[in-house]
Amino acid sequence: MKLTLSFDNGPDPEVTRAVLDVLQGRGVTAQFFVLGKQLGDPRCRRLVERARDAGHLVGNHSFSHGAPLGRDGRPDAVEAEIAATEALLAPLVPGPRRFRPVGGGELGRHLLTRRAVDYLVAHGYSCILWNSVPRDWVDPDGWPARALADCATRAHTLLVLHDIPNACLAGLAGFIDAARAAGLELVADAPPDCAPIVDGRVVGRLDDLVAAA
Repeated sequence: MKLTLSFDNGPDPEVTRAVLDVLQGRGVTAQFFVLGKQLGDPRCRRLVERARDAGHLVGNHSFSHGAPLGRDGRPDAVEAEIAATEALLAPLVPGPRRFRPVGGGELGRHLLTRRAVDYLVAHGYSCILWNSVPRDWVDPDGWPARALADCATRAHTLLVLHDIPNACLAGLAGFIDAARAAGLELVADAPPDCAPIVDGRVVGRLDDLVAAA
């Protein structure tokens, strides 16, 4: 069985640094999905560069982490959330481009709009979803046990954690050790069913992810 770790909503100057330290110490490569609003801080930009240089995959998780795109009524939501973040992220991580939609931990038609899909395709993005959310930001102590139990239910788990205060950090090292002890192989790639768009090509089903026009 395989496990891919991913971290949303950073970078945080302290927490992301500590997460990178844990990953480095245990030889784990992960995925990070960053918020554009954090990239005005030079400390956060340096952390993106550190993650990039360590071989982690770094992608776009919107600018504001506000309403999911499928519920965002602004006509310029795609530009304000995806394009604005890309303008800040591209000088640090030229590519390949990755985007994870805001979803509140749930998959559904609130994730994307047709305009968002068109933008992702036109700009060569991969859209990276998830199949496990142990809600570390709600229960920083209990998430590892839930995550381990969930990993046992599928061949390849793409786990969503958060490199923000009071979330995954305290339990991360122990969780990695426990995952390996349980026979999980930690990898950086996404399972195919979590990537409906790859390098600008629609390769999976989008009907259940795109809001009605």
